[in-house]
Amino acid sequence: MKLSTRGRYAVMAMADLARHGDERGAAEPVKLSDIATRQEISPSYLEQLFAKLRRSGLVVAARGPGGGYRLARPAEETRIADIIVAVDEPIKATRCKSDSAKGCLSRSGRCLTHDLWEELGRQIEVFLESVTLADVLERRILGRASVAAAPETASSRVAA
Repeated sequence: MKLSTRGRYAVMAMADLARHGDERGAAEPVKLSDIATRQEISPSYLEQLFAKLRRSGLVVAARGPGGGYRLARPAEETRIADIIVAVDEPIKATRCKSDSAKGCLSRSGRCLTHDLWEELGRQIEVFLESVTLADVLERRILGRASVAAAPETASSRVAA
């Protein structure tokens, strides 16, 4: 499974907005051109993303001189999953269309590994729901996943 640029760029831009808005104090508006430069994202692409983020209530636009965008709520309350959903990024690992009864296979059925990928998609959603922008900014992400004790895993075989 691969997250598209739309979801990745939206999260990158929101993290940049959270960091640089707070640096200026009182959550000053941040210009999209500044985010575009720092994150190396096309300004026109950012405009499209921020229109969706604004409609979803995640950012607030400030017009006029010194205008830009601010987070609509604190970074501690802004979940990564909300950002991805706001830009219409599906979080799924199956190749099935969610509104189709057809299934993964062209002959109307599910592939043998469907349940595996379906559960992986759910685990990704749970993880992204548990992570906030503040977690990203304060680098509290690594080590969040705990591996259940198993007799032998692929990782332990490689390490051995």
